[in-house]
Amino acid sequence: MPYADNQGVRIHYRVEGEGQPLVLQHGFTGSIEDWSDYGYVASLKHYRLILVDARGHGGSDKPHDVASYALDKRAGDVVAVLDALGIAKAHFWGYSMGGWIGFGMAQYAPERVDRLVIGGAHPYARDQEWFRQQFRLALAQGSDAFLTAFEQAVGPLAPGWRERLRAADFEAYLAAAEDRPNLEAVLPIMAMPCCVYAGEADPLLQRAQTAGRLIPRATFFSLPGLTHYQGYLRSDLVVPRVKRFLQGKA
Repeated sequence: MPYADNQGVRIHYRVEGEGQPLVLQHGFTGSIEDWSDYGYVASLKHYRLILVDARGHGGSDKPHDVASYALDKRAGDVVAVLDALGIAKAHFWGYSMGGWIGFGMAQYAPERVDRLVIGGAHPYARDQEWFRQQFRLALAQGSDAFLTAFEQAVGPLAPGWRERLRAADFEAYLAAAEDRPNLEAVLPIMAMPCCVYAGEADPLLQRAQTAGRLIPRATFFSLPGLTHYQGYLRSDLVVPRVKRFLQGKA
């Protein structure tokens, strides 16, 4: 498996297809496999897809210390992958945690981003205590107890994601679940074209929409009736809109 090194932390990535480079960054507790499972890879054949396992996830290293999950380090992981591939600039598409990392790219490495797509995320401070409770449950009672509680909150999980969660490193997840800082100051200086979206039943919708209004070159769309998780699952609804944006048509 190919890896990039960011100050001693190995970041696993995979490249598929040919065309303009497009980084795909998954959400919290996900992996690069999600993009294939949910139909994104098949629908984005005309791009050179760079799928990145976030630190703590998938095939990447999984530090257990909180400091390793600072946002500048997460953005640095994406830069390390681009450097390993010799790519100066790429489109970036992140969902949920991946969208938060997208805001991190705008703050720490804006020169590496061509067009930026942020789904199901906002740049404002966020309390992550609910996640920490779930991961403490997993460490105390096992992954089955965690999966039961997690599915009660978000709904039935896709089989692949469910099985990957069963084998997850919950100590790494717990370290990664620190409260998120406020990145609002970066919004008015984000010069790259941006596309922000969220499901209309996603609790993050209003803040994502507010952020979209404050980014100078942003477009925003919502997904009627969809929850946070469904906004990731329904690639059939999302990909056509994002493709138009990446092609400069929206």
